[in-house]
Amino acid sequence: MKFGDRLKELRTGLNYSQSELSEKTGLTLRTIQRIENNEVKPSLHSIKVISDALEVASSELVNKADTKPYEINFTFKITDMNQFFNDLKVLVKTHWKTIFIIVLAVYLFTSYTDIKSGIMDAWSGK
Repeated sequence: MKFGDRLKELRTGLNYSQSELSEKTGLTLRTIQRIENNEVKPSLHSIKVISDALEVASSELVNKADTKPYEINFTFKITDMNQFFNDLKVLVKTHWKTIFIIVLAVYLFTSYTDIKSGIMDAWSGK
């Protein structure tokens, strides 16, 4: 059973309309419809407010649905990486002075105490 089907089963079992569930959760009616039609996977926030409105544990709502609502996919295309490096080259070529000043400022800021102690040592003749 998919998550949307499980949600619809619980909602109709409590005699709630989609509009009533929308009002109780603060989610839009369209969001409820899309979740029930399995068009989208609900966010963690949506699962929490829905489970609170239906007065069931969110783990019960998710686990009994036999679904994996969260998948993370990372896809890198070589052409995208090539474009990224080309854009980076152009950025460095056109703004190298600004980048140099920023790097220098960060270095000076992070090394302030070492620079200060070196200057004080040199001033006192150590």
